[in-house]
Amino acid sequence: MGSFFLEYGNLLLRWLHVIAAIAWIGESIYFVMLDLSLRPPKSALGQQTGAHGELWAVHGGGFYHNQKYLTNPPELPDDLHWAFWKAYTTWLSGFGLFTLLYLLRADIYLINPASPWEWARNMNGTEAGLLAVLFLIVGYNVYSRLCRIISPSVNHDGWLSLAVGVMMIIVAWLSVQIFPGRAAFLITGALMATCMSANVFFWVIPGQRRMVKALKAGETPNPLDGAWGKQRSVHNTYFTLPVIFLMLSNHYSFTYTNEYAWVIMALFIFAGALIRQYFVLRHTGRNDLRFPLAGIVLLAVIGWLAAPSSDAGALAMGDPGAERVTATRVHDIVQARCTECHSARPTQPGFAAAPAGVLLDTKDQLMQHAGQVKDVVASNYMPLANLTQMTPAERALIARWSGQPE
Repeated sequence: MGSFFLEYGNLLLRWLHVIAAIAWIGESIYFVMLDLSLRPPKSALGQQTGAHGELWAVHGGGFYHNQKYLTNPPELPDDLHWAFWKAYTTWLSGFGLFTLLYLLRADIYLINPASPWEWARNMNGTEAGLLAVLFLIVGYNVYSRLCRIISPSVNHDGWLSLAVGVMMIIVAWLSVQIFPGRAAFLITGALMATCMSANVFFWVIPGQRRMVKALKAGETPNPLDGAWGKQRSVHNTYFTLPVIFLMLSNHYSFTYTNEYAWVIMALFIFAGALIRQYFVLRHTGRNDLRFPLAGIVLLAVIGWLAAPSSDAGALAMGDPGAERVTATRVHDIVQARCTECHSARPTQPGFAAAPAGVLLDTKDQLMQHAGQVKDVVASNYMPLANLTQMTPAERALIARWSGQPE
């Protein structure tokens, strides 16, 4: 019963997380579009009131007139719209999911038996969970420190962007060395999402509150409050698409089980940022195709790196003279090594239902997932942390299987 409630909590938190993320990212994309689409006010009233820019739009059967003031609006109503609860809800629900799915099962999901470092291979579940949380905390503090050291007055953002890019390459490499591939991709995405939410919590909203307080007191706001908030908001803009990929990556084992997993992760991060840059420029009226083309090139490189090699195909074919591998033989191995989790009634503690809905109780069910089983077993991704001690000989046998029901 406890496993069921964990699974149900997973469902509810995931639902909340997706809804909050859609709302936050949608609002963020809208405000980026609005900010970059502003034009100098043409009306005498807009010019007299000191509007920085304005945008006329038509939507939903009506017309909208948006105006932006930097620090001197003619009036400041009490019912200002503040954009922050969506960001906080997204992070809190995401961390709740991470706790349910990874931290509470850290001995399964967070220990990397293939790590090149002995201390990482020998961690227990508690140590791995604490290290994952520490990874998020230290990662954000390194990022924030880079912002404050390299561009404290928001005058060296080019160098700062370069430094953050190098940091993400290091994070991608380091996470794959410490954690299993799937967890490494998710933790890197969680780090970027933590930076995004912390930017809102520590920089954007506090700066805006200080500006509002100064205006209501008849004082001149500190222009750096607006500049710092803008800087962090821009970073959030370019983090958005990479974070979405990293949160979806667990569905695509060819990315995180690859020997070049950290390179694939880094290239996806940069590809997402380049594609986002194209849309940012489109809002200003520029149609610069170099950015999406560069992103497509990186995606093509990823496809080349992730594609199975001809050697792997030959290995799967095996020795032509070897005994033919039957589905019955493969199912015997699956019954012994996989159905503790992938069953209508899992016996592995912590699993109320088969992961990803993959049932392998019967030979017919095995045939429905034949290709997937061959891929995840050959890549050593499954069984998770090799809890059931599948042997190299069993892996080789499954790799040689044709995937046919004979």
